[in-house]
Amino acid sequence: MQQEVVIILITWAAGVTALLGGFVARIETFKEGVAKQEFVHGIIAFGGGALLAAVAFALTPHAMAALSPLTLALSFCAGALLFFALDGYLAKRGGAFSQFLAMLMDFVPEAISLGAIFTHNRKMGLVLAAFIGLQNFPEGFNAFRELKKSGVRAGTILWVFLGVSFLGPLAALTGYYFLQGQEQITAIIMSFAAGGILYLIFQDIAPQAVMRRHWSPPLGAVLGFLIGMLGTAAIS
Repeated sequence: MQQEVVIILITWAAGVTALLGGFVARIETFKEGVAKQEFVHGIIAFGGGALLAAVAFALTPHAMAALSPLTLALSFCAGALLFFALDGYLAKRGGAFSQFLAMLMDFVPEAISLGAIFTHNRKMGLVLAAFIGLQNFPEGFNAFRELKKSGVRAGTILWVFLGVSFLGPLAALTGYYFLQGQEQITAIIMSFAAGGILYLIFQDIAPQAVMRRHWSPPLGAVLGFLIGMLGTAAIS
């Protein structure tokens, strides 16, 4: 099978798990109560842990290795400042899209890097695709609930998620055709995304995982981070 076809299939499969997460959020029928709240907060924490793992293990290590300290700092801060401004703008308009934005900021740069490395390290590309898919499921679940609370129709959200799944192949093919050997550009994209994700985690996502007088939901963050760490260990 041609490499381009493999890249398209594995990155679309990794992206469509966000749609599956959204579908689960759409059909879940737990009764309202403490158990449901603990479950939902745990999923939010799991997604936050997975995003933090993406920053720690997938995005910043490559950026730190490829960029000068000044370029690293500028690109990282640029990502954080952009999403600081965007988050404030959306809040003034009454919208809440932090989970959705974080999902995109995670998915697209990792898909680009997958395409860029696939030719010379096929195994790493396949493991990275699995890693992305595992992250996207809880992120899709959380983003669906967030968008639904903002007044977006459930059907519209699922169609958007389906469209987002096709960003994976587009991003990966961009990396495959244009960014092989362009480590500086790839690293800047990853550093920029890491700054934006880190801002969104601590501004919007982590606070939503907290429940008064309940201590189990944050264990979801530990589990999400653990999965990210084990995925990175498998790549190494």
